[in-house]
Amino acid sequence: MSDVKFSYTEPRSDRKHYVFEQDVKVVLSRLPEEVYSRLRMVHFNDRSWGVRTLGYTSRRGRREVAICALPPRVSLTRFLVKGQSPAAFGAKHGRQWPELAVRRFLLYDVLLHEIGHLQIINPENRDFLGLGFMGKFSPCALISDFSVQPPCTLCLCG
Repeated sequence: MSDVKFSYTEPRSDRKHYVFEQDVKVVLSRLPEEVYSRLRMVHFNDRSWGVRTLGYTSRRGRREVAICALPPRVSLTRFLVKGQSPAAFGAKHGRQWPELAVRRFLLYDVLLHEIGHLQIINPENRDFLGLGFMGKFSPCALISDFSVQPPCTLCLCG
């Protein structure tokens, strides 16, 4: 885990970062090293375009993950998948989420989802499992077992 570097961009206006370097290190320490071995850098930036993007992976090399700053009052209920509830993260339905609930969601859903995109599943770049996927890295459709996110609602993966 010592190979992972971190960068911070100061958020604009009243937006703020909910997770920090130490939080990410704790989550990574709970994962097998081969799961995050490709991860080289975690960026904390302010590119969420409102609250439309919570995190994303870099396109070049797929070795970097970004977690976006969010407004101080936010509800992430629209990012939940069927079977999930705000209560699972410590929030109440129909209300703004407390800071701790937002942190849990960003760490255990968004971060793990983006790390799932770093996984090489198709090194020969051929159709994987007959799904019509021709890329080298894991698409959102195959991350469901790794993270509980719906396809492409949390990232810029296309």
